[in-house]
Amino acid sequence: MSMLNSMRWLAVAAGLLLAAPGRGLAQSAAVPPLNPAQWVPELRAFARQDSLTPPPARPILFYGSSSIRKWETLRQDFPGRPVLNRGFGGSRFPDALYFFEKLVVPYQPRQVVLYEGDNDISAGATPQEVFQSFLAFEQLMQQRLPRVPLVFLAIKPSPSRWALYPQMQEANCLIREYVAAHPKRLRYVDTATPLLGPNGRPQPQFYVSDSLHMTPAGYAVWQRVVGKGLKK
Repeated sequence: MSMLNSMRWLAVAAGLLLAAPGRGLAQSAAVPPLNPAQWVPELRAFARQDSLTPPPARPILFYGSSSIRKWETLRQDFPGRPVLNRGFGGSRFPDALYFFEKLVVPYQPRQVVLYEGDNDISAGATPQEVFQSFLAFEQLMQQRLPRVPLVFLAIKPSPSRWALYPQMQEANCLIREYVAAHPKRLRYVDTATPLLGPNGRPQPQFYVSDSLHMTPAGYAVWQRVVGKGLKK
């Protein structure tokens, strides 16, 4: 399904009339999950985790794609904070929207930390489409969790997707400017620039052999910058 042929999916699938002052959310161009069934094993794993170890009450919920899922030291990195990891690898914004009711709302989080857009750009989404998807996600937050702040983690640079980084930067810029205009409920954390070296390119020590996902050193960088934006 092409991007343009699925422009109205968000409004239909989520049952929303997507609109915001000055923003044409109903024109959001996004694709539905290619195969929602592919996430069934991960959803079952989350349910099992919850049954074996009850999640913290009103957690700081980390949500998004593999850069979140692979943050395996999340609890150690933020001791004393009620963090909960609900990332699922390979996800895009449409997936995050599709599973919002299952993976975000039930936990009644005190804060949501979101990383999406990386796989969207890689799959062919434009920066504007990623921005529109972010607005759709923020609209869901306002409707379902109106008092819960949202933290967006900037789309990171990576060696394997370096040719796409200008588009990722453009998406980051659009989201950052919107967040700056709504500081009471939104926060933007620059998780991208600290991964770049003096030559302006991704520093190799921050990436594993696939040149996409991060090493413990990369997550240590994220720990420093993300920690400043977390609620107590």
